[in-house]
Amino acid sequence: MDCAFSLLAREGLLHISGPDSLTFLQGQTTCDTREVDPSRAVPGVYCTPKGRTVADFLLVELGEEQFVLRMRQDIVATAATVLGKYIVFSKAELDPASEAWQIAACWGSDAASILAGIFDSVPQSRYACVAGDTYRLIQMDDAGTLFECYLRSDSDLATQLAGECNAGEPGDWEAAQISAGIARIESATVEEFIPQMLNYDLTGFINFTKGCYTGQEVVARLHYRGKPKRRSYAGTIEASAAPAPGTPLFTSGEGQSVGNIVNACTDGHGIIRVLACATADGATSGLHLADSEGPQITLAELPYSLVDPDAD
Repeated sequence: MDCAFSLLAREGLLHISGPDSLTFLQGQTTCDTREVDPSRAVPGVYCTPKGRTVADFLLVELGEEQFVLRMRQDIVATAATVLGKYIVFSKAELDPASEAWQIAACWGSDAASILAGIFDSVPQSRYACVAGDTYRLIQMDDAGTLFECYLRSDSDLATQLAGECNAGEPGDWEAAQISAGIARIESATVEEFIPQMLNYDLTGFINFTKGCYTGQEVVARLHYRGKPKRRSYAGTIEASAAPAPGTPLFTSGEGQSVGNIVNACTDGHGIIRVLACATADGATSGLHLADSEGPQITLAELPYSLVDPDAD
């Protein structure tokens, strides 16, 4: 059976509720919140006015006027504090501390069939969502092999899933995101990157036709009139441990950094996988960890082109 299940302790939920929730987020984030409903989740980014990324997220509807932004657990409080400065004028409230829901993942070629035996139905496309009273089930890829599960903490669904699936390593779930070229903001990299540096314009995190939002001027100007000096690349590295996010990258013999580690994890086979943000010249020349003589990253092919077909 090719189906793994794991709770995702490194993921967190920022809850937002109230009649103005989606209107507020529409004016603050890069996604079009009008696309969110019980059958669809939407990825997005929240930026500073200077276009620096505070948080990436997946926006999910949990109930009437109740939503969550799924992001790394270690940035939930930061995102709540920054967004909280602006929400005071809206009929909406943020809650970064709720423990009513837990986040899990199922993945593998048999995942869809296993989930179909537990839930009423299974989503059929990327970011499609199936909703029940005690769960939200979201497909995270086009092939139907990766699923996020949002489970009521007072339900027994986590126990059911653990009983039906193989025990999975969270590192394998994170490795799948890295291989897919999906960047995640962590506490060490808050406000370090413009969204295009993390390929968010290529992975569906930015809607360029939705209208104004915080940081929109910078993000749109780069999209229509410029070209990002850095992009993100997936790869592997031989090292004693997974490098910390933000670790600088260098090319051989050069003393100036050409990039930084965005995400890194050790998968279930002991392979260290990394997502690295770097200049194109640096990626071509070879990226070394921490200094010009450090371990070299072996780059892998991304499932999408690094050339934006819609940019001028």
